[in-house]
Amino acid sequence: MPGKSPWKVAAATAVIALLAAGCSGSSSEDTEVLPNSISIGIAEPSSLIPSNSIESSGSQVLASLFYPLVRFDPTNKPYLVAAQSITHDKANKVWTVRLKPGFTFSNGEPVVADNYLDAWNYGAYGPNGQLASYFFSRIDGFADLQGKDPDGDGPEKAGEPQAKKLRGLKKVNNLTFTVTLTEAFAGWQSVMGYDAFYPLPKAAFSGDGVLNKDFENAPIGNGPFKMKGTWQHDEKIAVEKVADFKGTIPKVNGITWKIYQELGAQYADLVAGNLDIQTKIPIENLASASGDLGARLGRTDSSAFSFVGFPMYLDKYKNPNVRRALSMAINRDEMTDQVFLGSEKPATSFVSPAIEGARSNSCGQWCEYNPTKAKQLYTAANGPKDIKIAYNVDGGHKAWIDAMCNQIKVSLAINCTGSGLPKLGDVVTKARAGEDIGLIRLGWTMDYPLMESYLGPLYTSDGSSNYYGYKNSTFDSLVRQGSAATSTKQAEQLWNEAENQLVRDMPVLPLRFGQNVFGWSEKVTDVTMDLFQKVDIYSVDIAS
Repeated sequence: MPGKSPWKVAAATAVIALLAAGCSGSSSEDTEVLPNSISIGIAEPSSLIPSNSIESSGSQVLASLFYPLVRFDPTNKPYLVAAQSITHDKANKVWTVRLKPGFTFSNGEPVVADNYLDAWNYGAYGPNGQLASYFFSRIDGFADLQGKDPDGDGPEKAGEPQAKKLRGLKKVNNLTFTVTLTEAFAGWQSVMGYDAFYPLPKAAFSGDGVLNKDFENAPIGNGPFKMKGTWQHDEKIAVEKVADFKGTIPKVNGITWKIYQELGAQYADLVAGNLDIQTKIPIENLASASGDLGARLGRTDSSAFSFVGFPMYLDKYKNPNVRRALSMAINRDEMTDQVFLGSEKPATSFVSPAIEGARSNSCGQWCEYNPTKAKQLYTAANGPKDIKIAYNVDGGHKAWIDAMCNQIKVSLAINCTGSGLPKLGDVVTKARAGEDIGLIRLGWTMDYPLMESYLGPLYTSDGSSNYYGYKNSTFDSLVRQGSAATSTKQAEQLWNEAENQLVRDMPVLPLRFGQNVFGWSEKVTDVTMDLFQKVDIYSVDIAS
């Protein structure tokens, strides 16, 4: 690979691709679109239920179908969207949410307090198995909605929950409800901007707390677009503008989310004019993208973090010196320059620099390339002679996984191979089951702009995306203390202490921070992407 990029960027932010994309849908279906509509490439979402969607493709689609309580301004501060007001008591434990009047779901149902309570109770109820259930864990009564863990250490729950609804959710009137937390958390307003906190209409349920089995294929949201037909799995999801929407009005009349299994095919469609927006330019096309797209190549800040998790449930990775050695065996500068052509930067900490309070180089020596010390540590720790790195094929990761394995081979004189699985869900399922799939390629974009959005889900013992099984009670306590802090400064100090514990334990191998690198066709204009890796569906327009 060339050592210099045709364009160099100085990004202090992050890039991630939990999922990316590939083969387009049938041409006959693609002609059946609304005037002034656009197409955006995604991967097959894992789910379109807000409390069960934890990856970027599903999140992007949901953002067109739903309208959040809050969004975030350019300084990452929350501002009201579907909420009329959000207030709290002095202790930051009881939060009162008042909704703006006049909003409806796309089926005409009025949006009321019950829609939030029903959706959040469904998401929090353990037997429903919602992947974003973790985000409701701060609400009083969450523990009673979970089953008993029979052996005390597995992620799966068993046994009958003591309750079906969160004690901390109370309806005040049709447009007002309260949320009582088990512990104070000054950042709760920001958390409620996450996808899991969207409301669901009565039509979503076939009974009390029972989701209609057909709802996911044609979700009904409170957002600016509604489903046009049903989810055509592995092909497309089409949405059209809602008439008389009370919130911010998009400029385009519809969006076809075209589903791909491979980034290269998506890029070919973009260049040929068969796709309007691609949210991630493939590694293989970074060198030619400037020539192919010219001014239609975009770069914006992202909050993403790319890393590899060590399967702590396997004995061969339990020695921290094995993990440290593998980290020091990686030449991050070489990888970002030669593979990513400068579009990403080396990660030397565990939290994106886009987040207030995050520190640079907190990882210290363990994230510095030092093959001599790495080999000494690895040999002394009797590290495994053969390792593999599991990754999702549809994310365009093979090139850099192969490059990383080559660095490990040279540094440690061991064998290293990439192990491709079709989708991220396949990797996650095997990891959650404790299978030996090797090191686990993962990435993360903030759910809300707080350090805790990285530290909690990724590393706490019950974190929703802690697929590698890291557990440390000191770390858990520091994260909780930071959440309960009464000032931002105190919270960040405690969260920094928690990150120091990660440096000591090295449960993951930080790799890269980057930025959104995306492209668009001649048909569209005003295309941009935000820190959450989402296309701004409100600003994009048809070129005149």
